[in-house]
Amino acid sequence: MFLLFALLRKVNQTHHFGELPLKRIAILRALGGLGDLLCVVPALRSLRAAHPHSEIVLIGLGAIEPLVRRFDRYLDTLLEFPGYPGLPEQPLQVQKIPAFFQLTQEMHFDLAIQMHGSGLITNPLTTILGARFNAGFFIPGQYCPDETSFLPYLAQESEVRRYLRLLEFLGIPSQGEELEFPVYEEDKQELREIHDLQNLIKGKYVCIHPGASTPARCWFAEGFAEVADKLARLGLSIILTGSNHEVDLCRRVASMMKAPSLNLAGRTSLGALAALLQDTCLLVCNDTGVSHLAAALHVKSVILFTQSDPNRWAPLDRDLHRIVEPATGIAPDNAIAQAVDLLQKEDVYIAV
Repeated sequence: MFLLFALLRKVNQTHHFGELPLKRIAILRALGGLGDLLCVVPALRSLRAAHPHSEIVLIGLGAIEPLVRRFDRYLDTLLEFPGYPGLPEQPLQVQKIPAFFQLTQEMHFDLAIQMHGSGLITNPLTTILGARFNAGFFIPGQYCPDETSFLPYLAQESEVRRYLRLLEFLGIPSQGEELEFPVYEEDKQELREIHDLQNLIKGKYVCIHPGASTPARCWFAEGFAEVADKLARLGLSIILTGSNHEVDLCRRVASMMKAPSLNLAGRTSLGALAALLQDTCLLVCNDTGVSHLAAALHVKSVILFTQSDPNRWAPLDRDLHRIVEPATGIAPDNAIAQAVDLLQKEDVYIAV
């Protein structure tokens, strides 16, 4: 008991959570996007390396449970979040809040890490979880639960590096900045069962993804059609991808194109989409989850930023992933130039 008390005091003084035995760790990140989880995978990898035997619990939205299962090497379970006043990610389930906090307090977390943003709303929420220690970010001048384990929030910091920086501050070394996304044999089999893809040649097709999680982040459909037609003239097949909600958008892009295309919107699971991306020579998309999926799979991409901040959300490898944004001019010609340059840097034959 005396040794444990001494270790706890050491944590407060030097932030060495990497040296302290932690039985159960909570991660608060109740965001619903694919990219929202993929961007913290490097931090989760670092946390798991430092605490291989700890139970790591993600407090998040129920909709991402399949994605959490895919990362079971880093996350042990998902504790479904009922919402909280002021957080817009889901409707507030007021009747579930008392039981939720009772459960978290009974779980006796050793450490709760707030990975949900600036902390303006989520820091008070994190402290109610009842963990022995809390960590995260705070806005200077606003509530900070503990200056020894909370860092000032930098709005334009890379979302990947933000949480690695936090863990290093807590004494947990980084295990690298690379994103990950495991692709399983069943994902590849699902893709093989799509009859329209039987004649598809590996490395000879481009994926065009014109949708986004919010319409405000969507580049205009005519732009995607123009880029797709140019790439088709280079001898590449065009595949349009998207969710069930983006079927009509992909149809609209296809109708604007002169070249033929294959519309797979709504026809693939996330795993099958990842298997498709593994063999594409290029992805052209908005700033949305699929851009982070391409980064995780090391697939070349051109990403159109219309509103969000590339400093925060763009992939870190700017050789593999090209950014087109208002500062450089969001025009089809710019996107086409970036796409062609990327293709010419590969061993991809294109008829230029």
